Amino acid sequence: MTEPFQLPALPTLSRSTVDRNEVVRTDPARLAKLWETGRVVLLDEKGRTPVGDGATSLATRPAVRVASERPADALLLGEHSGVGYWAVQRAERLREGVASPDSAWGLWTGAASEDGEEWHDLRTVGALLDDTSAGLYTTAVGLASWHARAGFCAKCGSPTSRVNAGWATHCTGCGREEYPRTDPAVICLVHDDDGVNGSHVVLARQPIWPPERYSVLAGFVEAGEALEACVAREIAEEVGVAVSGVRYLGSQPWPFPRSIMVGFAAVAPAGAPLHPADGEIEEARWVSRTDLRAALAAGGEIEGLRLPGPTSIARMMLTGWATAD
Repeated sequence: MTEPFQLPALPTLSRSTVDRNEVVRTDPARLAKLWETGRVVLLDEKGRTPVGDGATSLATRPAVRVASERPADALLLGEHSGVGYWAVQRAERLREGVASPDSAWGLWTGAASEDGEEWHDLRTVGALLDDTSAGLYTTAVGLASWHARAGFCAKCGSPTSRVNAGWATHCTGCGREEYPRTDPAVICLVHDDDGVNGSHVVLARQPIWPPERYSVLAGFVEAGEALEACVAREIAEEVGVAVSGVRYLGSQPWPFPRSIMVGFAAVAPAGAPLHPADGEIEEARWVSRTDLRAALAAGGEIEGLRLPGPTSIARMMLTGWATAD
């Protein structure tokens, strides 16, 4: 009997090998040592970082070459094989317009330094990086994105200062502590009821996406809402279809700016009419497994159908469904 499809592997940005030891974050002596012997993931103002040849690893810097002592804005990412890894955001003089290793989305380009070192976005290199690099870069972007929006206290409005090696802020007015926030969002692959895994999948495109770009449906979880209820609501709102059989597939951090994508599968009646939400969904369509397999075999796109990039959990969900049966 055919089994319900699953993700073929761990989502690319869920990979990590570093030790996140919370106790270390409040140990001044330990932090000083980790900086002295550590390495830094540099981020430019767009969240890009330098990568090695082939973009399979990060081009980290010895921490003491970035600064002799730990800067106040340095973010501890964790330890791996006895080495402490940090993130530091700095303005960089870079030449823009460098082609990204993964141009699937076509929205983010890279840059290069004067000596030719390439800097790229997490969305375009995440799937290429090794497990350690992927985890470090994802954490770095997530923390930096949170701090970019956490400069003032949500309670009294006073400026905040970074504490716990970047894993909290302290309000200079009321003393309130705040910790990095993650916004849950569901992402759901809806297939028809033709067999266990169906023969067609619902794909949709947003108005701001490049032409012919389609993906599965997603949306943010509302206050007081269960994840499964969010799936049903978002699908009904975005394409006007009622779904059943909602089941969990996996999750992946998506720090743009601070989401975690919680992946599900659901079933809709075969051939059900799709009614795209005005202003939110430009077009929605049923796509056959045959066409989806063809797009995947061609590197992610065929005429009329361009899939999300391999860094996204959406791509992994589609791959899992396409290769089922």
